[in-house]
Amino acid sequence: MQLNAETIAAHLNGTIEGDASTVVSAPARIEQGKTGTVCFLANPKYEKYLYTTQASIVLLNRDYNLQSPITPTIIRVDNAYEGIASVLALFESAKLAEKKGREMPSFFSWRAKKGKNCYIGVFAVVSKKARLGNNVKIYPHVYIGDNVKIGDNTIIYSGVKIYHDCVVGNNCIIHSNSVIGADGFGFAPQANGEYKKIPQTGNVVIDDNVEIGACTTIDRATMGSTVVGSGVKLDNLIQIAHNVEIGKNTVIAAQTGIAGSAKIGESCVFAGQAGIIGHLTVGNRVTIASKSGLSNNVADDKAMLGFPAMEAGKYKRSFAVYRNLPELSNEVYRMKKIVEQLTASKDTE
Repeated sequence: MQLNAETIAAHLNGTIEGDASTVVSAPARIEQGKTGTVCFLANPKYEKYLYTTQASIVLLNRDYNLQSPITPTIIRVDNAYEGIASVLALFESAKLAEKKGREMPSFFSWRAKKGKNCYIGVFAVVSKKARLGNNVKIYPHVYIGDNVKIGDNTIIYSGVKIYHDCVVGNNCIIHSNSVIGADGFGFAPQANGEYKKIPQTGNVVIDDNVEIGACTTIDRATMGSTVVGSGVKLDNLIQIAHNVEIGKNTVIAAQTGIAGSAKIGESCVFAGQAGIIGHLTVGNRVTIASKSGLSNNVADDKAMLGFPAMEAGKYKRSFAVYRNLPELSNEVYRMKKIVEQLTASKDTE
């Protein structure tokens, strides 16, 4: 796909400085820009590359002052970082638009239905009574189970498995090898020491505008639904257990695990490798630091840190003491020696 500066500027409501007919066919990092690419400058750390880049178009903030003239065509925008994201989306949408029709061999049940302009990749399986909206992209080796519903403009990348009865909203992206709707980890201990499986009869409901990273698993509910709210972004290698509910616009980084029936609020941020035990309630706008282990309910607008997690301010004060434990230990030992010597001296009087 090729875009000219005039088209990009119109899409971004930007202002052109230079040749409006300049054409680009790919984005690039500013330090690696070459003819035919578009790049951007948002971080001052990379400012030096602005004057040496070979890119054809550069996005700059409106208030950026050039120190000397540059060769590329400039497009001034309100926010260059957001601008390049929109340009990337333009290139990506062009690639997706090329994906249409059904590749063979693949299986599409005669009892399933799909909307307009869908793509079904080779070796994909769409089972009975599944429903695909318009512009849905099903890449190769995807499995869509019975009664699954997928909304408009959703992309399911290669190797994803969506079990029966699950629901995926509009404008979602699910990356390769994720599993949606596998059984929750439910087993009842028996008198003889064995474990009896508890049937997992619910489903997973994923709302609109959700993105799920590669190799992430979201288990179906024991009863009812495991729910992922609108706008949620899940990184790679995340485990969401049965009956978990995640509020809208929450962001969760890689290797986080959320145990069964936990309730996560809206607009939360969980850093990598956080662990949440089951049946907790986490409020809105809560931040949980990397490698933290949450074992208690958390109110709105809190920042949690540590294992077990505590409020960030308290943790930092505690860590200041912990960091000085060797010195404190030596001081206690020294004071103990003094007490022993004084006691011994008193006993000899």
